[in-house]
Formats: sequence, C-alpha cells, structure tokens
Amino acid sequence: MDNKKRSLFSVVTLALLAVLFVALSILSTAMLKGMRIDLTQNGLYTLNKGTLNILDNMDEPVNLYLYFSEDVSRDLPQFRSYASWADEMLDEFVERSDGKLTLKRIDPVAFSPAEDQAAQYGLQSAPVGSAGDVLYFGLVGTNSVDDEQIIPFLHPDKEKFLEYDLAKMVYSLSHPEERKVGLISELPLVPVFDPVSQNMPESWVIYQQLDQLFDVQNIQPDSNILPNDLELLVLVHPKQLSQSMLYQIDQYVLRGGKLLAFMDPLAEADTGGDPNDPSSSIRAAGSSTLGPLLTAWGVDFDPGKVLGDRSYALQVTLAAGEPAMRHLAIISVTVDGINATDVASADLNVINFSSTGWLAPADNAKTSFEPLVESSDAAAPIDSNRFRFLRDPRDLDKGFVPTGDRYALAARITGPAASAFEQPPEGVTDDNPIRQSEGSGIHVVLFADTDILTDRLWVQKQNFLGQTVVNSFADNGTLVANLSDQLLGSSDLISIRARSSARRPFTRVEALRLSAESQFRETEQNLQEKLAETEQKLSSMQTARQDGELTVLNAEQQEEVQRFLDQKLEIRNQLRQVQHDLTQEIKALGVKLKVINIVIVPVLITIFALLFGYFRRKRRQGEQS
Repeated sequence: MDNKKRSLFSVVTLALLAVLFVALSILSTAMLKGMRIDLTQNGLYTLNKGTLNILDNMDEPVNLYLYFSEDVSRDLPQFRSYASWADEMLDEFVERSDGKLTLKRIDPVAFSPAEDQAAQYGLQSAPVGSAGDVLYFGLVGTNSVDDEQIIPFLHPDKEKFLEYDLAKMVYSLSHPEERKVGLISELPLVPVFDPVSQNMPESWVIYQQLDQLFDVQNIQPDSNILPNDLELLVLVHPKQLSQSMLYQIDQYVLRGGKLLAFMDPLAEADTGGDPNDPSSSIRAAGSSTLGPLLTAWGVDFDPGKVLGDRSYALQVTLAAGEPAMRHLAIISVTVDGINATDVASADLNVINFSSTGWLAPADNAKTSFEPLVESSDAAAPIDSNRFRFLRDPRDLDKGFVPTGDRYALAARITGPAASAFEQPPEGVTDDNPIRQSEGSGIHVVLFADTDILTDRLWVQKQNFLGQTVVNSFADNGTLVANLSDQLLGSSDLISIRARSSARRPFTRVEALRLSAESQFRETEQNLQEKLAETEQKLSSMQTARQDGELTVLNAEQQEEVQRFLDQKLEIRNQLRQVQHDLTQEIKALGVKLKVINIVIVPVLITIFALLFGYFRRKRRQGEQS
C-alpha cells in the first residue's frame, strides 16, 4: 500500500511540475518580453547609445520594407548568416522604437508584383547560379510625407556600417526638414563670370557634389553676419575674415552649430590662375588660419609650415618627356593613415593632399582631438617659403629628416570650449554672448589643407559627346560629402562608430594555414633557386665546349640534368607533404572539437548532475536519520 501511495505521489508530483513548468514558461514570456541579454564578445546585438537616442526621439513614424529573396539564398549559407544578423538588428530597432518604427518583410519572388516593386524602388539584384535567379536584399524606408530612403543592397562587406546606415535612414525620415549648408570660401569653388573671357567657368566638382546633396547657401567672405537657420557651416581658406565674422563663427559653434573648415599653409589654388593646373606658380599662394578660434578650441596649427612625407609622396612629372620624381609635399594617404573607426572615413582607400599643414592638440586643451587622416611616420615639417621658388621637387629631399611622428592632416574636435572673445568686437552688438559651449560641447572638423578640394587631386574630367564625364581616382570628395552628411545629422548620429564584424573566423585554423603556406613558399623558393643554379651550370657547360655540338649533351651534362630532375621530384613531394600535413592538422583539430562538444561536455554535465543528485540524496538521508 505504501508503494502504491508513493508511486501515486510521484506521478502527481511530476504532473504538477509539468503544469508549473508550462505556467512559468508562459508567465516568463509575458513578463520578460523585450528583455534581452547580449553575450557576444563584441556586443553584436547591443545598439549604440546614439542609436537608442535617435529611436527615442523620433518625430515621425517610419515604415521599413525589407526585400529579401528567401528561396534564392538557400544555397548561400554565409550570406544567409549575415542576412539573419541584419534581420535581427532590424528587429532590435523596431523593439526599441516604442511603436514608431514598423518593419515589413517582403520576398520578391521572380515575376511577382513584389519583384516589380523592388525594381521600381531601384533595389539592386545579384545573379545567383546558372538558372538566371537573382537575389534581392535591400531596404526601403518611408514616412508620412512620402519621403523615401533606400539602401539598394545590404552587402556583407558593409557590415560594420549597418547600424549607422539604419540609424541615418531612420533619423532622416523622422526629421524630414530641408538641410541647409552655409559656405564661406575665399577660393573659386563657385563659378564667377569672367569679364575678360566673357564666359562662366565651371564650378569645382566638390561644390557640384555638395550642391546636389544639400541646400547650399553661399556667404560672401566680407560679410559680418551668419544666417540663423544654418545646420552646417563650411569654411574654405579663411584668410581675411573680419573680427565680426570670426565672432559670429565663435558664437555659432558654441551654441552647437557644426563647422567643417579647410585651412592651409600654402593654398595652391589661391593664385588667381587655374586651380586645376598643377604646373601653375604658387609664389602668390597664401596661408589661412582661424587663429584665436583654434586657440579657444585647443588646437595647434602652424600656417608657416608644410608637411613632407617620404612614404606617402606621389610621383609627379613637371614636363612631357621628363622622368617622374617623388614630391614630398604632394602626398597620397592610404588606408594605414585613415581612421577606420569613424563612419565618415572608415571605408575610404586613398586621400590626396598637396602642400598640407598639420593639426595637433594643444597642451592645455579641454577638448577631445580625434585624427581622421594622418601622415606616415616618415614625415617632417618643411618651411613654406621653400616652395615659393621651388623648381625641382628633388630639392626638398636636401636636409629632410623624418621625425618618426605621425601628423594629423584632418581631425575632429569635440567637447567643452570657451569663447575666443572676452567681449564682442567693436561694432558688434550682442546682448547675450555665449561664454562657454552649450550641451555636449562644440563639434568641429578641421583640415590642414584646401588643395584637397581641387579637382586635380581627386577627379579626372573627360568630354563624352559634348558632356563632361567625371571619374574619381581618390576619395577626397567622398570624405567631404560623408563628413557634411554626418555633421548635418544629430549628435547621436555622429556618435555612432563602425561596428565589429559578426563573422568569427577560426583563428587556430587560420594560423595553421598561414604556417603551412609559409613552409610552402620557402620550399618553392628553394626549388626556384636550385632551378636557376642548375640552368646556370648547364649554360656554362655549353659555353665551355669546344666541339661545336652545342645541341648535344655530353655524359656530364646528362648526369647533371638527371640529378636536377631527381631534386625537382623530391621537392614536389615535399610540397605535397606540406599540404597533406596541413589538411591532417586541420582535420585533427576538427575531430578534437567534435569530441569536446559531442562527448566530453555532455559527459561532464552528466557526471556533475549525478554527483549533485548523489550528495543531495545523502544529505536528505542524513537529515531523516
């Protein structure tokens, strides 16, 4: 009877535990909805604080439409892995938006209305396989006033920019106001009618680019007033700004206005001639600086020094038929010198400068100084006066000794700053001057070069059927456009940095592969050396012969050739052995991982559970006795 009661009690207990488990599952699902824990090493599913602020402060509801070819991508596991991660990030955006952001997933099946709609939006399709299938993976965003933002294809190579691109799309659609940019330039970016030639010169390509992207308002350099509705101010070669205008800029920046400024110790376009003619004289070139404003922002800049760089120096040709030579002051910065964490510069490859200066944080600076573009460590300052009568660029090498330091050619300045003016300049009436920066502080991006904007350093123009076709060979224009676009966003958008990759390579396997490749290259090099040595011996033997039968091998030569062939066969066997050993090591590592994951870990868990149950039973028996 006791056994029956005990059995019944056990059955009832198990039933109650099952009911309790189901109830707890339902309750936890309801109570913990939206709660997530990101246990990945690089926080792959944790949104940036700036992104969260953008989602919290959405003024307009935004609809997102994700076009993804589900069936076509089934045989692309790596791509589907990235697509799954991107899809989960979009879910996180929606979850954090408090209902202001909606997401609809659409599969643009071939010959369906959804595919036609994707094509109308301008989404890109990628061919997959030989059957003519195409893959769509694009995003469309809309708002209540019918504005559209489109990412034609979410490419895995742009993975680290995904959060920024999504946040930018949401911000632009939820704040659909027109973006106004003020431009003060003392260089001829904007076309001005030439009374001598009676024609209108073309504007610089960089100006055309900005004018297409934004509402650019040109402000005369001799003006003393800034418009009130500017979201971004761009300064180019500010060499003769009045104290009144400097004060206006000072107050604009302290109140939270964004500034993009280009200064120069030697502005080659400031010659009165053609800024796109590299052979034009720079004797009349002037320097520019923001003087007291830089001091207030904690930035050092020497307008009398040009930076030379031996590693990044470009080759130039002064005249047709002459050999090219390296010019220390015309430098092409590659990815090693470009900030890879800032979304405005992270995806760029080449940025060209000419007779540039450099920027540095002041000793007592309270602001933060973040270089965007830097020189190599083979750079050093050169007095700008040496360039005014320079005939041969090779003369710059005389006495040039690299300092071993890296110099910032462009930098982002943020944080708290004070006014450069104790009181408004004479003639300026301001009843409420700002003494200290407001909010999170100032946000300024500075360049130590203006020639970076000239067409000759980054684009090539060609005439095609009466139309001017522009092809870029450097990323100067992309950097300026990215920075302008970024600065026109909110401070939250600017704070978002490039993310770590979601892809986790097998570092141990990669190390084995690299080691094997190193051995393979070394063995292959030995083969080539022995081949060259044997061919040299054969050649010397042929030359030393006196019988005139140069096409016939004697016994000694035949023996030498046979010995070489035997060596060649042996080395090939060694190469195959290296590849075989690599495969075996990788397979052995895979077997170890499988044994650990499939056998050892479950066994350890089982042993732990049995020991835990055993000691728990022993403790209960001890309590009962």
